[in-house]
Amino acid sequence: FMFAFRIQNIMTVILGGIYTVIQTKAKITVDEWGENYFMMGPYYEHNFQTQVEACEAPLPAIRGAMDALISNGCQVFFGRWLIEGSPYVLLFDVGGASGNLDRWKGDLWDSCNIGLPSQDHEAGDALILGSLVAWFFKELTDRLGDAPNVIAHFHEWQAGAGLILSRARKIPMATVFTTHATLLGRYLCAGNVDFYNNLGKFDIDREAGERQIYHRYCLERAAVHCAHVFTTVSQITAVEAQHILQRKPDVITPNGLNVKKFSAMHEFQNMHCSSKARIQEFVRGHFYGHLDFNLEKTLYFFIAGRYEFSNKGADLFLEALSRLNYLLRVHKEDVTVVVFFIMPAKTNNFNVESLKGQAIRKQLWDTAQGMKEKFGKRLYEALLKGEIPEMNNILDRDDFSVMKRAIYATQRHTLPPVTTHNMLDDATDPILANVRRIGLFNARSDRVKIVFHPEFLSSTSPLLPMDYEEFVRGCNLGVFPSYYEPWGYTPGECTVMGIPSVTTNLSGFGCFMEEHVSDPAAYGIYVVDRRFRSAHESCSQLTQFMFGFCQQSRRQRIIQRNRTERLSDLLDWRFLGRFYVHARLLALSRAFPDKYEMDPMAPPKAEGFRYPRPYSVPPSPSASLHSTPHHSDAEDDDDEDEPYDEDEEAERDRMNIKTPFVLGGVPGGRRRSQLVEDEDED
Repeated sequence: FMFAFRIQNIMTVILGGIYTVIQTKAKITVDEWGENYFMMGPYYEHNFQTQVEACEAPLPAIRGAMDALISNGCQVFFGRWLIEGSPYVLLFDVGGASGNLDRWKGDLWDSCNIGLPSQDHEAGDALILGSLVAWFFKELTDRLGDAPNVIAHFHEWQAGAGLILSRARKIPMATVFTTHATLLGRYLCAGNVDFYNNLGKFDIDREAGERQIYHRYCLERAAVHCAHVFTTVSQITAVEAQHILQRKPDVITPNGLNVKKFSAMHEFQNMHCSSKARIQEFVRGHFYGHLDFNLEKTLYFFIAGRYEFSNKGADLFLEALSRLNYLLRVHKEDVTVVVFFIMPAKTNNFNVESLKGQAIRKQLWDTAQGMKEKFGKRLYEALLKGEIPEMNNILDRDDFSVMKRAIYATQRHTLPPVTTHNMLDDATDPILANVRRIGLFNARSDRVKIVFHPEFLSSTSPLLPMDYEEFVRGCNLGVFPSYYEPWGYTPGECTVMGIPSVTTNLSGFGCFMEEHVSDPAAYGIYVVDRRFRSAHESCSQLTQFMFGFCQQSRRQRIIQRNRTERLSDLLDWRFLGRFYVHARLLALSRAFPDKYEMDPMAPPKAEGFRYPRPYSVPPSPSASLHSTPHHSDAEDDDDEDEPYDEDEEAERDRMNIKTPFVLGGVPGGRRRSQLVEDEDED
């Protein structure tokens, strides 16, 4: 009988991967711990009112610990977070306790000689939260006594102060600390340094000091060394953490998703088709007057995430798009590629030309619908009389005038805009500056068109009324050639939706797929080598990936989407959650060795993993029924020469996909030797 606590900024509005980790993993953790699982974080009134159902703490010990803080003037709130799993949350009012900041800064200095500058308000808030958390745990463990035991899992440096103070005060509990990306690593990569080839050469203290984050780095490093168990999300981040934070992670805890399977295998293909139709409607409006390309032979690529131009690989992507445009024009391919950049930037409103395009598209649709009704009625009456009408009898002069006015309205003397919004820093914006450099202005001759949407997608948008999931399902390829990506949720989300994607061997996701899939490209996971190749070579490789994708037939793309979707079990929390279980048990064995014994080298079990099927198990009857790939009802198989056999596909899965039961290593060959050399240099 134990309690598990998770400490993080759960109630702040976070749009990155850490929020996704916490939110999506809640259900399987609640299933494991039940009423003994609690999340902790800062209190924000608006978020509490809209995202939490207030209730009374179920256990007397927790109520007593809360009362102890409340009686000393600190506000603590309790409830259930209204997400899947409905976990309990304990929220501390950081602002209300800010009067204690100077005293708690002194406590931190006395405990570990880390000082916080007064101008860093975020670090100050992190210390207030950490002090409240440590205080709460002291009150809680005093009331619980020897049993039950407590496990506290801290995420990121902002939660590190609570771990440091808890260990300094010898509070009897097991602790786990997870870093999703090292603080200094993110800063260094943002500065365009050759990060991974110089990991062992950085003067860490000097680099942190020059960036005025030395105190934050000290909090992060102290938390790492104080924790009973230190984990990180990928092997590439483990190498980074070993050099920067001076501790090798005990467990790799890859990020997962809640994978929802469809009862009908072709259903996700139908969703792709319907979502693509909505994207096509946007394209019809955005490119009105220049819509001289075939939408049925148009592919939709996208990149999305925080606007970190170099870290997210947008620089490499744009250069590769310029080369792809050249290849498509030289080879006279009839394929057009529309590329979306979904990255939030500073804007002041929608672009008038973009709004006008959607208004004209809607006006044309209304005109066509009116003409269709009139045409249909006159045709119906003629057929009733036994006549085959002539066009002049069905459409009169007024009808032709209406159509001519509609065509005239679609004429434009400017190129379709590259961006959908008015940018505040148009001249210095990195994406727009590089678009000008490579000359991709959506000209008629360009086979690659660019649409920069500098806001996150919303179903209420007047331009592109789709939420992110629906948009991803409608695209053909997600491109994420990141230079610094500790995990990379965006290609993972593409995978579980059956959408192929491009990633790199510098992202945790890319390393994970290379480790567990023998031929990732055959399953729609294209891994660009950005670790062992030059920028020019990486760009050429990315260009070839995209050009090869453009040359696929529709049937080949359908088969590939089926294969991509079959990888989703690799990313399901039902299987990846076991690594968090392993980390917690390891922490208990180190904190309470008299009560818990565990072999730290024993890998987590991997029962229940669906792929690969054992050789002794034949394909299931449902899988044997199909002699053609699962495709959407609306897409025709226009390339019948592409063979597809369910038994062969099952055999391919058995040969290519490996069960994720230990994640301590990296793919074999050159990459393994390089990582070992890097570790030995430290």
